[in-house]
Amino acid sequence: MLTDFLLLGSPDGWNLSFLYFTVFPMTYLGTLLGNLLIVTLTTADQRLHTPMYFFLRNLSILDMCFISVTVPNACVNSLTGNRATSVAGCAIQIFLVTFCAYVDMLFLTIMAWDRYVAICQPLQYLFIMNPQICVCMTLSSLLSGLLYAGVHTENTFQLSFCQSNVVHQFLCDIPSLLRLSCSDITSNMVLLLVSIIIIGGGCFAIIIMSYICIFAAVLKFPTRAPGKAFSTCTPHILVVSVFLSFIPSVYLRPSATADTLQDMVLSAFYTMVPPFLNPLIYSLRNKQVKEAVRRVMQRELFSGKMIKLHFRIIVISLFVVLR
Repeated sequence: MLTDFLLLGSPDGWNLSFLYFTVFPMTYLGTLLGNLLIVTLTTADQRLHTPMYFFLRNLSILDMCFISVTVPNACVNSLTGNRATSVAGCAIQIFLVTFCAYVDMLFLTIMAWDRYVAICQPLQYLFIMNPQICVCMTLSSLLSGLLYAGVHTENTFQLSFCQSNVVHQFLCDIPSLLRLSCSDITSNMVLLLVSIIIIGGGCFAIIIMSYICIFAAVLKFPTRAPGKAFSTCTPHILVVSVFLSFIPSVYLRPSATADTLQDMVLSAFYTMVPPFLNPLIYSLRNKQVKEAVRRVMQRELFSGKMIKLHFRIIVISLFVVLR
């Protein structure tokens, strides 16, 4: 009966301490700052109080949680040299990683649907994507994510781990634990495969169908209109492409032929790259976000000048009174 797992953050013969002391912390800080910028802008700027940026704000918050589940713990383990993690801690990490990945996928799907309604049905946009609907979709995604992550976590930890307690990863994930089990993992693999095909394939199909309809509608626009429509869709397409390019490689690879170093690299990209790139893509490729940055900075600068002016007036007034 195992009481803990050992997370080996470096494969045999490899010294990856440089990554844990430089690349991981810098990526983590960059992710937090970038996503905090998105959250601040979409909250402070009234012009960004739209359904699209409502889901973008939720996606940024989720991305900060996603990377916070794995990277700080890996850096602390590498710094202290303590690789042991309890079974409960490993289960919590698997639950949170699965939850964040699932809800992230749903948010990206909802954002594709939002772009479809905005471009293909603009007259009904405010009616279809009203605040109540947006909140309901967000709550539904979170609640279903709790159920989805709970099922996979419980199904994983019902297995017996009697071969080894060494996890060749910097985090606890389902594929790594399935390789350690001496139980029959057929049902686990089938559940994992079916859920990824249904959930991931369904979300991917909705996204593809949304953009097919968008492109078909955009081609009917006047000459200058398609550029503006595509500019609002390009960041989302890039984010979806980055996110979907790593999930199948992590969860659908045969466990018998899995390479330790390749697994670690794929897991690092899967948990760190999408949260890090999302704010960069939306900031650099979205004119509304750039304009919001300028407006907020100008407003803060103006308010700072006004505070200094009021302070000077108060000081002069007190000086006159005292005289």
